[in-house]
Amino acid sequence: MQTKLARLEKTLLKSAKDEKIDLAQGALIASGVNDEREFNRYLAKIDRLSREIAQAKKRSDVEKAMGIFNWLWRAKPSRYEYRGSFKLSDVLDAQLGEIEKVGNCLGLTILYNVLAQRSRLMVKAVHLEDAFGIGPHVFTMLRIGGRSIDIENIFPHGFDYGGHKSNPQREEWGDRELIADIYHSVANDSFEQGKWESAIENYDKAIMLNPKYAKALLNMGIALAELGRIEEAGEWFKGGTQ
Repeated sequence: MQTKLARLEKTLLKSAKDEKIDLAQGALIASGVNDEREFNRYLAKIDRLSREIAQAKKRSDVEKAMGIFNWLWRAKPSRYEYRGSFKLSDVLDAQLGEIEKVGNCLGLTILYNVLAQRSRLMVKAVHLEDAFGIGPHVFTMLRIGGRSIDIENIFPHGFDYGGHKSNPQREEWGDRELIADIYHSVANDSFEQGKWESAIENYDKAIMLNPKYAKALLNMGIALAELGRIEEAGEWFKGGTQ
């Protein structure tokens, strides 16, 4: 018999592209939270953060968005960590705990977007294949009327950040793509440990959510090749280079 969380994950992975999904729930499941009590405990932490941030009354959507950003940075002034955690569960524990470093760009962006959505703000993410010369990067994009505001979660003064505006690599990501990137990152960790089957399972989940994710397609091929499944690997390589 499937658990509630297994059923939620199955529904998430089989959801249609235009179907609304819950970023917080999906991110926690992708982060490896598989105990229902622990899952509910993390959702309660999100509720707690939302209530604490909401105590500062803001009028406009821009003020709300800036208020969330500033609150997070005031609480943890050294919160960004290169190669830090990307898992929402770890990021929540760090943001509310004693640890100064909270997470990497993916972890910080997911946390911000979850909290922004709780305030009914229209946020997405932007993916860059290379930023700051250190590799793939994601950050928040806030939609306000007919304009957008970039929110660079790795800098304490990153609200309305202008450094990425002219970057031709900009690729807009929704909640599905963000959750897919967690699965992809989990797969990469498994790959580095030589756990090929686990890597393949999580690359597959990333691709189910983001079928055009070239890096996940290529990495799936590499993992299959490590297991000697060369013919299968070739098909994934083709998909990743199209």
